[in-house]
Amino acid sequence: MKIYKFQLFLTLCLAIFSYSHLNAQTYGKNGMVVSDNILASEVGIDILKKGGNAIDASIATAFALAVTHPEAGNIGGGGFIVFMDTKGEVTTIDFREKAPLKATPEMFQDGSGNLIENANHNGLKAVGVPGTVAGLYLAHQKYGKLPWADLVQPSVDLAKNGFPMTWGLYKVALDMEDWDDSYDIMTNYFRNAAGELIQPGEIWTQPALANTLALIRDKGHDGFYKGEVADEIEAYMKAKGGIITKEDLARYTAIERKPVKGTYKGYDIYSMPPPSSGGVALIEMMNLMEQADLQKIEFNSTAYVHLVAEAMRRAFSDRAEHLGDPDFNPDMPLDRLTSKEFAKKRFENIDMNKASLSDSSKFGQLYDGSSTTHFSVVDKDGNAVSMTYTLEDSYGTGMGSSKLGFIFNNEMGDFNPVAGVTNSDGQIGSNPNLIAPGKRMLSSMTPTIVAKDGKPHLIIGSPGGRTIINTVFQTVLNVLEYNMRIDKAIEAMKIHHQWLPDMLVYERHLLSPDTRDALEQMGHKLRGVNNLGVLMGITYDPKLKVYVGAADSSSDDGGAVGY
Repeated sequence: MKIYKFQLFLTLCLAIFSYSHLNAQTYGKNGMVVSDNILASEVGIDILKKGGNAIDASIATAFALAVTHPEAGNIGGGGFIVFMDTKGEVTTIDFREKAPLKATPEMFQDGSGNLIENANHNGLKAVGVPGTVAGLYLAHQKYGKLPWADLVQPSVDLAKNGFPMTWGLYKVALDMEDWDDSYDIMTNYFRNAAGELIQPGEIWTQPALANTLALIRDKGHDGFYKGEVADEIEAYMKAKGGIITKEDLARYTAIERKPVKGTYKGYDIYSMPPPSSGGVALIEMMNLMEQADLQKIEFNSTAYVHLVAEAMRRAFSDRAEHLGDPDFNPDMPLDRLTSKEFAKKRFENIDMNKASLSDSSKFGQLYDGSSTTHFSVVDKDGNAVSMTYTLEDSYGTGMGSSKLGFIFNNEMGDFNPVAGVTNSDGQIGSNPNLIAPGKRMLSSMTPTIVAKDGKPHLIIGSPGGRTIINTVFQTVLNVLEYNMRIDKAIEAMKIHHQWLPDMLVYERHLLSPDTRDALEQMGHKLRGVNNLGVLMGITYDPKLKVYVGAADSSSDDGGAVGY
């Protein structure tokens, strides 16, 4: 009887534990981690429990995602961190990938100067010099608390000892069965030693990745950018037609940058500056919405969707014209683009009864791929981290050395591939984002922290390539303007307009047919998709004095963990 009671008690505990992760919201008094994989979130929380701060937990979570969320969690890509400390001071770390030293503006063109179809997305020439390890190491050196090795060790253990194959990963593994041998590392990526596809619930180990992570654990920055990892990257590139060398790796540095800052009705908004375009576009759109009397416009009505789409159209047009790597474009008009005066002038030419036109002869829009992931972290002292990092497409190039165990990005596709060529399909040729050796490509990633009275109020971000800016924008607006709880703000209907192509993308199951018809009558061209973005957010509840986290329900393995 005692054994039976204990088993029943254990079953109930497990059920409660599972239910806490299935709840729309998760609560934590001492800290919170929300990521695309529940195991990675738990790694981050464990670091907080051991006395680490939000930066420490973010580093551990990021490395864990490199093991558990390989389509986007990475050491073969790059991204951005926005960090707010306990004093309310905000900084950012830019670890966006760079073009190799052998890169040229014409590298993806044919003899006639035309873009070779998909050349800038496929193959090893599409790989930018990875920045993730450098960015995490810089964050630790400046703001970390626990020893570096303690933060990397959990990911080494996950890769070495393995974890149960999830249904989300298994679905990807089934899709990859049709991939040809050119995606070398992916051929046996989800297979066991006998060559059989690992089934859901079976343990998946990654010994080569574990070895690479162990070198990073022991040698820090140099464990990736020098020594045997760098040697193997260069050898692999030479053998397979890539252009990244040991010199590229040795020269790579992450950089700390001042955030872009905006305000919205008493809240301070901090986000990533260029080479991310996300922060500038987000603040411009929030400024535009502040010009409208939203109390007279019903949420998700035809007028509301039209207004949001027109704000997006203008911000993305400005993005295409002006933004790029600040180290190559020192005169970008960031102060003007994020000013209230600029938004007022932009707002005045919005016709509330008619869709604007997107003219490809003037400006254009490039965009990221779909394989990005975001996580949000806050600790007991109020340190907050919003981090987004990416491989570009899902599983990047689908290529990588089997000796190293990680997948390379294909971020070179985020550069403008042909100077001066901008068209209605979305190809952009403006100067700020043309390819140059050592240059960082423009990004849409939008890690964001919203503060109230110097304390974090909302920590938010999303994957989604070209849709990132707009899904973050609408979620921030939902929380600040409509006082939505974080899970509702994340799940509310989203739209996307990126100026070019001139298309209003909407979540087909959430936009009413009547609204869709009315928007088309106004001149909007519409296209439905199943969902936009995979948001990971944290808010602070001042009444309960707790952090509240939520992961987008469209994430197969994501979850919020608090304590």
